[in-house]
Amino acid sequence: MSASPGVRETQRRRTRRVLLDAALSVLEERSLGSLGLREVTRAAGVSPTAFYRHFRDMDELGTALVEEALASLHVTVRDILAATGDPERRGEAAVHLVAELVRSRPAHVRFLVRERHGGVAAVREAIAGQLDVFAEEIETALGADPLSAGWSRPDVTMLSRLLVDHMFMTASAFLAASMRGDMRGDDWAAATRTALGQLRLIHLGRLHWPG
Repeated sequence: MSASPGVRETQRRRTRRVLLDAALSVLEERSLGSLGLREVTRAAGVSPTAFYRHFRDMDELGTALVEEALASLHVTVRDILAATGDPERRGEAAVHLVAELVRSRPAHVRFLVRERHGGVAAVREAIAGQLDVFAEEIETALGADPLSAGWSRPDVTMLSRLLVDHMFMTASAFLAASMRGDMRGDDWAAATRTALGQLRLIHLGRLHWPG
């Protein structure tokens, strides 16, 4: 007797999850461009044929990892931006969000940091596309702020992209602290202070920007 559609779908999702987790595990010390399909399927304990039921190639698997790591954060970012117009509170919430991402998904963050400028064009473009969406969301919120009155559109865009780059840099700093086994100690606290200090500096620059 063949499996029911519900059982087959559960098995399909489980196999896809195993493939993604296996890729992340193998990518601990490797770049995606140096990773072969058979290495992933061997680590996952599935056949290459099973891989092709879920992904066309390794590029598609990589873009799936990008989507998994970042797509779900858009709602949270929009909530942070909508909750308050106070730059300091927004900054604290954003740094907290990045810290929790590193704590909960260190392998995903490591993958993103390594592949943002890596050798797989499809993955670079997927990361850039997600970051562009974050920048657009931030730009919309900043453009409505009284502090942005009189600013040109390119200047608001520049500020939003600066903030996105800052969050990526902050993720790298938290990741470095976590790799030293210090997710609650001095290195983590120092990364937090630095991130918040940099945001305050950006805000001071914003206050005095000619507009």
